[in-house]
Amino acid sequence: MNPKSLVVPLFYGLLLSACAFSCVGTSQQQAEESKAATEKTFTNPIADGADPWVIRKDGYYYTCGSGRGGIYVSKSKKLTEPGERVVVWKAPESGWNRSNVWAPELHFFGGKWYIYYAAAKKPGGPFIFQRSGVLESVSDDPFGPYTDRGMLYTGDNLQDTATVKWAIDLTPLELNGRLYAIWSGWEENAPTDKTKQHLYIARMQNPWTISSNRVKISSPVELWETGGELDLNEGPQVLKHKDRVFIVYSTRESWLKEYRLGQLALTDTLQDPMQAKNWIKSGPVFQGTDQVFGVGHCSFAKSPDGTEDWIIYHAKKSTKPGWERDIRLQPYTWKADGSPDFGVPVPTGVPVKVPSGEEDL
Repeated sequence: MNPKSLVVPLFYGLLLSACAFSCVGTSQQQAEESKAATEKTFTNPIADGADPWVIRKDGYYYTCGSGRGGIYVSKSKKLTEPGERVVVWKAPESGWNRSNVWAPELHFFGGKWYIYYAAAKKPGGPFIFQRSGVLESVSDDPFGPYTDRGMLYTGDNLQDTATVKWAIDLTPLELNGRLYAIWSGWEENAPTDKTKQHLYIARMQNPWTISSNRVKISSPVELWETGGELDLNEGPQVLKHKDRVFIVYSTRESWLKEYRLGQLALTDTLQDPMQAKNWIKSGPVFQGTDQVFGVGHCSFAKSPDGTEDWIIYHAKKSTKPGWERDIRLQPYTWKADGSPDFGVPVPTGVPVKVPSGEEDL
């Protein structure tokens, strides 16, 4: 056979193969581009506000916040689109909790909802009268009505409740069948709000009663926690993953762009959380960039289908000192040692894929 007679068939064979490969590649690229074009996204921020709290129950996300002298709750099936804010409690006209209502959190225990919050007996600053309290729903409806269960004891002498100490950002921890309260407080009450803040823990008898004296588990002592106008630890949030327990908290000054997140990790879930030595500190685990400023005071939620983890947090609207803030969220992952990897804050206006399972809601 003449070798030249093989050239044409071989040429066309190679051409067809190349065409087939190119067509497959083009088809895949078009499919990916089409998917990207139809992929639902959102951009940060999702709302104005600060100290965001989100909890998911029975297919709905409930957010909780403060404003206009009271506490609101909203309901939505979408993490990226909080529902209408409904005021569920108004501060009384007199008493220890008539003013400065801060950072409420909504929790569900034993068929009822509880809202933990901070408030004061006098409006405005200096903010030296902040104490922590709790509201209890009369039914399983998160929109209330709520009964005021009073001030929680956050001091060093449980036998003398008048010795309660300055306390904000209280959050509960359930561990090994026991309930604990964790919050940010002062070592002693003081005449100035330029006072160092620490993290404390105490045992709880039930969701509305602290049953032990407090124990300090963290102070702002690391280089990344200090160096500004005021050293503080605040906004503690419990984060559990498999066999790990973390407290993710805010540090540095809330009114400055350096505000950031630190982390305490319980050495072993069988260890006593009331022992400070059993908590290992690391950080910063999440901090601002030249595009997103002063990130802090977070909460956590799963995507609607339960496959993704999301952090909800606030950031400053500018680098100018102050408390003008907005609410943001983004997914995060986990490191090989089981600790969270929050990455870096997503800049304003950059598209982020909506949480998995939210696409068809």
